[in-house]
Amino acid sequence: MKPRTPSVYDESDAFVIDAEEVEQASEDDLWFLPGPMEDEPDYLTPGPRAVPRETEVLDDWRKAEGGQAARLARVAGRIGALDDRLKRGPEGWRHRLALMEAADLSWQGGDRISQDRLALWISLRLSGVQDDMAALARVGWAVRRLTGGPGPEQDLSAFLDRRDPENLSDETEPFVDRASGWLDLMGQAAELHTITRAAMGFHLWRLAGLGQLGCRMEAAVAAARIAASEGRGAVFAPLAMGGAGGLRAGGSSFERLARWLDGIETACLTAMRQLDDIEAWSARAEAEMTPLSGRTPPGLRAVLAEWPLVSAPMAEALTGASRAAVQRNLAWMQARGLIREVTGQGRFRMWKATN
Repeated sequence: MKPRTPSVYDESDAFVIDAEEVEQASEDDLWFLPGPMEDEPDYLTPGPRAVPRETEVLDDWRKAEGGQAARLARVAGRIGALDDRLKRGPEGWRHRLALMEAADLSWQGGDRISQDRLALWISLRLSGVQDDMAALARVGWAVRRLTGGPGPEQDLSAFLDRRDPENLSDETEPFVDRASGWLDLMGQAAELHTITRAAMGFHLWRLAGLGQLGCRMEAAVAAARIAASEGRGAVFAPLAMGGAGGLRAGGSSFERLARWLDGIETACLTAMRQLDDIEAWSARAEAEMTPLSGRTPPGLRAVLAEWPLVSAPMAEALTGASRAAVQRNLAWMQARGLIREVTGQGRFRMWKATN
């Protein structure tokens, strides 16, 4: 019998893989492997954006102004015409426009204070149960700053009526430091037109750390004062009377300035129409009220020209006449079509001039 040659079994032979077969294998079959890094979704939260340098900000606004020189000149002419009109008109016109502008700004800022509520608060400090006292205080501040007082570039702390508390924490940046940063940037833009500087200051207000509750109104009032800082009749340039499209943020400096110019031009035209209407009404009311004697009729005419809406207690306090004389003259003017009652109520009525 022939002996057999023993064979040795090596288990490693079972795991020998042909390299060519591996190369020919499709990548689609390797489902258990992770995909490429560029195909993976980015679940990381975005980091803080890089704050543009001051020189870059100023250069952007210089380019925006240079690209819209013709529109800027037209808007400057609108503000100049309004300034000349207010310089030749009575003092009450400035107060009337300031009340209207402050009320419109309050709606854009979310406070939504109507002209009648604002008139009662400014004249008599009257408010309803549903009124927000903080909102009324903010709008009242806007009326005061739109009719006079220190400008934002003269003394920003006095302009805003804002001071640092005595117990300021070490982590909180003092208001003086934040205000100085905004003022320094506005000073570097001195070669820009006042309208352009006003737009830049408005859009950089929050970036400078000046934002707080009601900061949108504060920024708008400051910008309105800066835009009319070279005038002699107008204390401010209207921004929100014809709609607040110019106050909308977003876009490049060129786009923001374009919206800003459109908004100011529309607001100036609205203000001029208001002055035309109240001037025509004053002349008509004076002619029709000639037969009336006493100091109450001319006082009522001045009050109705200064305030968009007037109540009997307001007229009594502002004219110094008796309640009976005020109500008698209001009834006479309403019967002649000079004024009309706007509430439709039997009590707490308010009147406005009719054109």
